Amino acid sequence: MFERIRQMLVKEFIQVFRDPRMRTVIFVMPCVQTLVIGYAVTLDVSHVRTAIYDLDQSVDSRELVSRLVGSGYFDVVEHVDNDRRARELLDRGRVTAVVRLDHGFAEDLRAGRTAPVQVIVDGTDSNTAGIVLGYVSRITGAASQEILAERLRRQTGVRREPGLVELRSRAWFNENLQSRWFFVPGVIAIVVSLATLLLTSMAVVREKEIGTMEQILVSPITPTEFILGKTVPFAVIGFIDVTAVTVVGVFWFEVPIRGNLLLLFGATGLYLMTTLGIGLYISTISQTQQQAMMSTFFFFFPAMLLSGFAFPIENMPQVVQWLTYVNPLAYFLVIIRGIFLKGVGADVLWPQISVLGVMGVAILTLVSRRFHKTLS
Repeated sequence: MFERIRQMLVKEFIQVFRDPRMRTVIFVMPCVQTLVIGYAVTLDVSHVRTAIYDLDQSVDSRELVSRLVGSGYFDVVEHVDNDRRARELLDRGRVTAVVRLDHGFAEDLRAGRTAPVQVIVDGTDSNTAGIVLGYVSRITGAASQEILAERLRRQTGVRREPGLVELRSRAWFNENLQSRWFFVPGVIAIVVSLATLLLTSMAVVREKEIGTMEQILVSPITPTEFILGKTVPFAVIGFIDVTAVTVVGVFWFEVPIRGNLLLLFGATGLYLMTTLGIGLYISTISQTQQQAMMSTFFFFFPAMLLSGFAFPIENMPQVVQWLTYVNPLAYFLVIIRGIFLKGVGADVLWPQISVLGVMGVAILTLVSRRFHKTLS
């Protein structure tokens, strides 16, 4: 038995690594993808391209504009003087926001009246638009507080600052609220998932295309030996990829890893059981490698969208949330983010770890039984 498995392992490793380009794809591309996606996938909004439409041209209006620029969130790309130009900049996507201050802005402030400020944002990206409006709201709110304090001093002659309610917030696990810390561990899971799914989904169908499947059928190999021979090499590759992309995440993006590395690799092993099993199942129902690749992508993208990688599962409709219960990637993301950012252990993550273990065993058992009638 062990000799047959060893021969299968040797054959698979030779078949995978004999092409230098395949070695590059397996070991280099995951790191490159982690670098590219790690920079691209972020919800942090800064350097918002902004146009200023200042009809008042007063000291007070220019002071408010300088506050916006001084915050570091806004880059003024143009000062406009008519509605047509402001609309054109928004339509062409050259600016994300237009800040408009009408005639009489300074006069209203000095008279003790409310001075309106209009902010027109490009709502195509609702998330960015909401964040931009939040920035402007906080900056104008701070300016209003200073104006009120100054007005109170003038009216009462008291130089003491009025009492204010101060909010003191504290974020656990991600102190600076960097979205990259949230996304990079998820990118690690995504990259490893795609690599192992693609490799495994073409493992059996490749045997069919090159004509070696018949030799396997007439050999004394058992379904269990066949499954081990097809999954162990790709499991090894998966662990190597996890190590490589974790190094990139920790040392390049400076994402902290506060938990136990042994727990991370143990959970990764359970997760790889599910991805390798799904990949093998796709390979058994496909007739060509092209079909296997397309089937893998049809499975992967819904799994990624329903995993909580970018969108909170709690915000999804109830029916869609039920689908996430059978998505192994959703459980692995909870584990990997918990280990990286929270530093929690198996005492907290045992429900997700247990589900991954059950899923992995169930999927591999299903695939093994699918081979049983043919190979026995």
